[in-house]
Amino acid sequence: MANGPEVVTCGEAMLLLLAEPGIPLDRAVHFRRSVAGAESNVAAGLSRLGHAVRWLGRVGADPAGEAVLRELRADGVDVSQAVVDEQAPTGLLLRDSHPHRSIDVQYYRMGSAASRLTPDEIGPDALDGARMLHISGITPMLSPTAAAASRRLVELAREAGAKVSFDPNVRRKLGGAAQWAQTAGPLLREADLVLAGEDELELLTAQPADEAAQELLDGGTQEVVIKRADHSATVITADGRWQQSPHSVPLVDPIGAGDGFAAGYLSARLRGLSEPRALAEAACVASLVVQAPSDTDGLPSAVARDRALAELVTGGDGVHR
Repeated sequence: MANGPEVVTCGEAMLLLLAEPGIPLDRAVHFRRSVAGAESNVAAGLSRLGHAVRWLGRVGADPAGEAVLRELRADGVDVSQAVVDEQAPTGLLLRDSHPHRSIDVQYYRMGSAASRLTPDEIGPDALDGARMLHISGITPMLSPTAAAASRRLVELAREAGAKVSFDPNVRRKLGGAAQWAQTAGPLLREADLVLAGEDELELLTAQPADEAAQELLDGGTQEVVIKRADHSATVITADGRWQQSPHSVPLVDPIGAGDGFAAGYLSARLRGLSEPRALAEAACVASLVVQAPSDTDGLPSAVARDRALAELVTGGDGVHR
């Protein structure tokens, strides 16, 4: 990364304790340690796909923080500008895993190191050389100072000539609809590229998703990707709209699909590929993520993505469908 990162992300990366498959969280005895966090998931996904990525954020000076940074480094993510907090802990996430029922997710992030992020900790060179900043609505919802830091990142992206990618990633445990609209809504309208669920667009804009997308485009957003409730996706630009159907694959763990989708889409667009091709790659990466436990186990390399995409297109038997 001698010439700087291609993509910069910023957010809370937490230690994930994942219960043994199929066992409800309140009955689980055995847990597997991993790392979770919307922005760090996207960072790991893009890095595995061959992009130079920097993750900005804060962790505690504790074993959980050490594990988070170690795992991100192992995925090739630059964490050289991450902050280690001597007073506040790394956030913790406990959840179970089941393919056919709701997942029980418990966050322990109140007062975490990540919630103490401030604009002053975003260095003026944080985005030097970057082509894209990817942020989510989670970070500004952590605290007023984290919200200010998110706005600072957008300012730096503008100064650096980098595009801003925004995924609302609405988590109701962080606040009600009005708070989300007030805090994350302005960032939605600042983005060049929006990746959002149709329910998220409706929550943040109080409009049907397709009408919200058109309003964003009229306001200067270049691309809006809508993830539908039926797991299909639509990308809308000033030049047209394209649709992607979901792939039928064995479901092991649905968590992390959205972050995988984002990594796949952003990778394709960074490589100059068309919107429909980007949708296809995004759906492919998401389909790989849901076939593996944890948020990141299924994130593929570029070679694995291309192989899986070819198999999805041909049905695995060489016959194009």
